[in-house]
Amino acid sequence: MKIKRLELSNFRNYESLCVDFSDNVNILYGDNAAGKTNILEAIYMCATTRSQRQSKEKDMIRFGCEEAHLRMIAADEITQRRIDMQLSRSKAKGVALDGQPLVRAGQLFGLLGIISFCPDDLSMIKAGPAERRRFLDMEASQIDRLYMHNLSSYNKVLAQRNNLLKQVSLNKELLGTLDVWDEQLVEYGSYLIEKRAEFTQKLEEIAKPVHRAVSGEKEDIKLIYTPDTSVRDFKDKLFFGRDRDIASTFTTVGPHRDDLEFEINGKNARTFGSQGQQRTTALSMKLAEIELVRQVSGKAPILLLDDVLSELDRNRQTQLLGFTQGVQTFITCTGLEEFVMQRTGINKVYKVGEGTLS
Repeated sequence: MKIKRLELSNFRNYESLCVDFSDNVNILYGDNAAGKTNILEAIYMCATTRSQRQSKEKDMIRFGCEEAHLRMIAADEITQRRIDMQLSRSKAKGVALDGQPLVRAGQLFGLLGIISFCPDDLSMIKAGPAERRRFLDMEASQIDRLYMHNLSSYNKVLAQRNNLLKQVSLNKELLGTLDVWDEQLVEYGSYLIEKRAEFTQKLEEIAKPVHRAVSGEKEDIKLIYTPDTSVRDFKDKLFFGRDRDIASTFTTVGPHRDDLEFEINGKNARTFGSQGQQRTTALSMKLAEIELVRQVSGKAPILLLDDVLSELDRNRQTQLLGFTQGVQTFITCTGLEEFVMQRTGINKVYKVGEGTLS
């Protein structure tokens, strides 16, 4: 499916906006803080119900307003779908598909395969484990609808268990009630562990030739999923670690502590890789994602490139843009003239002002 239209009301710095997009390459250019990234955020929100910037929903509502409304029209050769979203300062967000309210936000996953790439993603390799877990979670959700359901359920149970641990530290009689939460944590967590391992294996198969090409045939990449616990040992580790958990008042074992390692020519990229190698690795991951989504769904994903080209050298720019063939792409940038002179295949160009597009 391709995104045909986006309508915004009181979202970020946009009081009112209605814009139609090309099925191919769309350029949004303008000064910093003009609102380019807000457009990409709105697209990502409509496709996933979440912000790729990890923003709070209330922060997306225009200053001085109580609600924000988003509408996105997507279509393929046969079907047209409409996604409506309402953000409110006083109640939970509402999401509807073709006019029908959704019970779970995760029901949207799989409708649109969408991949976001921003400068922060280039630091994913050297950042902490939380960033790499987020990468695993968001991309695994693109190809497995049940993944987001299990992830959301796991996080809710984890929060409940952590809250109970604080109470148990004050009242030991509540210790037995941990059994109920442990069972649920193992159920949802085991699914995450298994699917993360499967996703990592699939991604590595695609990433290997991609990384060879991006690195000029100089580097081989290996992805290593490092779960905090195995499925087999999860339940026992929770039980025997209770005293430690009660003392620390949080759960010290589980997939919320997983990590993903990258090796370049047999060496850990985070520890021994140069900045250039780390950036190449992050780029390879994004390019591999595009192909993985295409293979699993049979359809090309939608690609959001948020001011990332300015962070890449000419070779990496060429490699990245080579993957936009046949992919609906949204690119934000500050400088337009040089970009347009050097690139072809651009279908629509928008100048972004303060809350306006032209």
